[in-house]
Amino acid sequence: MLVLIVTALAAACSVPGTGAARSSPPVASSSRSSTPDASPSPSPSPVPVASSFGVLVSPLSASSYTVSLVGIDGRVVASQLANTPGTDSCGGTAAGIVPPPVSTSNTRVYFMDALGVVRYLAPNGDSGQVITLPIGPARRSLFAVSPDDALMAVVVLDFTSGGATTRLYMYQLQPGGAQLLLFSQSGSYTLWPTGWHGTTNLVLAKVPACTQGGGPLCCGPQEFHVVDPKTAVRRFTVGGPNCVLAGPPSLSGAVCEDTAAFAQASVLDWTGATTHSYPISGPTPAYLSPDGTLVAIAASGAPTTTLLPTNAAVNLATCGWIDSTHLLAGGDVQHQPSVADITSGQVVPVAAQGDCAGRIPGGL
Repeated sequence: MLVLIVTALAAACSVPGTGAARSSPPVASSSRSSTPDASPSPSPSPVPVASSFGVLVSPLSASSYTVSLVGIDGRVVASQLANTPGTDSCGGTAAGIVPPPVSTSNTRVYFMDALGVVRYLAPNGDSGQVITLPIGPARRSLFAVSPDDALMAVVVLDFTSGGATTRLYMYQLQPGGAQLLLFSQSGSYTLWPTGWHGTTNLVLAKVPACTQGGGPLCCGPQEFHVVDPKTAVRRFTVGGPNCVLAGPPSLSGAVCEDTAAFAQASVLDWTGATTHSYPISGPTPAYLSPDGTLVAIAASGAPTTTLLPTNAAVNLATCGWIDSTHLLAGGDVQHQPSVADITSGQVVPVAAQGDCAGRIPGGL
């Protein structure tokens, strides 16, 4: 599942309604009331990568966190430290739900610090600052960078006791680039910019804005909306109330699990159509390989992963794929992150801590 940053507060906030991206075109605006105060900073042209890399992010409960890029051989090729953004409150009565402040393109990982500064890190060690986004005790900016590093979708969330106000902006990652308001809504559900399917489809996740303190299915994406990045008009819906998303998306789509009995996992493509279904024995994280041929099911309470449909067992507790033949497992001070080659069965340790937060190349 995606790692979430959640503030545990005393009282609860109800989550009654929905807030999915609307299917009619919103009115574009050049308003900058919630857009970044600073223009994007110039940065060197991204260097193409010849291999794939996993992204590990250390626990966001500490005052700082580390972003690490891991190769298929388990080697950490680059890492960087950032101050952790603070937690967010829904009117002082509940916790705002937000994802890790991380996005990947086909060449870089982008990550945000406690002041809203977005930086990048490439596998060759190139790093720099991109832009500063709005942030505060009840405000958070979420972002997703296009695979070609040209565009950034930004959702600015203003949390309230009833949920959040959501504003979706699109702008270019270059000095003086256009910054347009594409969509705005308020309610108990919000939208996360999750990634890009190519450069002409933005993927947004529908997520509860606030939490009452946890529980199964409380705090992650309920469904993905594939939208036009120029208008925010929804093209496809992936997942839904009868088949809830069970893990992060991949290049080939996503996995959902039936909510009636959690006896079946279904692979969905980016039109929302079911391509494969597999039996499962209860709710479990599920990770779809980039080529769409395998689903990795992490065993509960054991460092074992089962690959469907082959039922092959891999000796690690996976949290994502680096490429279609290499799994990445996260870890903390008690557990060692590792990379597994599913072809040879070899598992190698990774000299870093953290949980999975994407891969390079980062397109969906």
